[in-house]
Formats: sequence, C-alpha cells, structure tokens
Amino acid sequence: MIHRWLIIFAISITSLNLGGCVALVVGGAAVGAAAVINDRRTGGTIVDDQSIKLKISSALGKNEELVAKAHVNVTSFNGVVLLTGETPTEQLREKAGEVARHVEKVRRVHNEIEIAAPSAFVARSSDSLITSKVKAALIGIDASRVKVVTENGTVYLMGLLKREEADAVVKQVQQVGGVQRVVKVFEYLD
Repeated sequence: MIHRWLIIFAISITSLNLGGCVALVVGGAAVGAAAVINDRRTGGTIVDDQSIKLKISSALGKNEELVAKAHVNVTSFNGVVLLTGETPTEQLREKAGEVARHVEKVRRVHNEIEIAAPSAFVARSSDSLITSKVKAALIGIDASRVKVVTENGTVYLMGLLKREEADAVVKQVQQVGGVQRVVKVFEYLD
C-alpha cells in the first residue's frame, strides 16, 4: 500500500516540475496505481515513462508545423518510445522522431507515424473502441503488463514479457474484432 502511494506522490511531483498537465497525470496515477502491483517496471521507471511522455509531447507542441499539420501520439514504456499517428510529409515524421530521441532517458524510439493526412475523429473513436476491446480480451492474461495503443486499426503492444506470454497476448489480440494488424514492441525477459 505504501509503495503505491509513493509512486502516486512521485508522479505528482514529477508533473509539478514539468509545469503542466498536473490533473491529467495525477488522475492517471490514481487510476493506474492498482496496475503498479503487477508491473515489472520499477516505480522509478514508471515515473520516468510519464516524464518522457510529457517532455516529448511538450516539445512536439512547440513545433507549429507539427501542431498544425500532424496528429502524433506518444507512448513510453521502460524508456522505449512509440510514436504513432499521421504527418503529411516524411520531413515532419523525421522531425517528431528526432525530438523524441533527444529526450533524456529515452533508450529507443519506434517511429510508426504514417505519411498521411491526420485521422478524423471518427477513426480515432474507432481506435479507442478497439483498444477497449483488446484490454477486455486480455483480462485473463495479466493485461496490466501490456500497454495497448491502437492507430488506424493497427494495435501496438508494449511491455516486458516472456516470449510465451507475448505469444499468448498476440494470439488473443488477433481474435478481437476490428484489429487489422498487430505490431509487437515488446521487450523480452527470456
């Protein structure tokens, strides 16, 4: 119990130091505290991942061209960053990747941003529904160890798993309606 409150406190302090999005991070920490128990990352790494996401999002938000023309999502898990979304040019795609690579504690960047016009609200809503269905399908497989990101029907899976666990997760996700493709961004423990 004390461990969870320490993590919530650490995330709150980190968000205060970043100067923005405090309610979002604190709210996310409160909701995510139960998942911390089964998470294979250390408490410090969980805080670092939140910090990485906020720093990259903030830096991307300072680029007027990216803000005006692109839709970029940032996910960080164990120092590995996944960029998804759409940009109209390869140059903007590369710019987003470069921003992410220069943030402290980022170990690797998977730039999965597509060259396309930003997706419509309807497509994003569909992706949210797919993510919810995937998470529901993973309830029996200790889903707290898997981060699910859906973009344009493609489901990206992140986490620290054994290969056998990862195979079971992928098999389950492939059976979910609406999933067009599964991309593994796992780090393997074996």
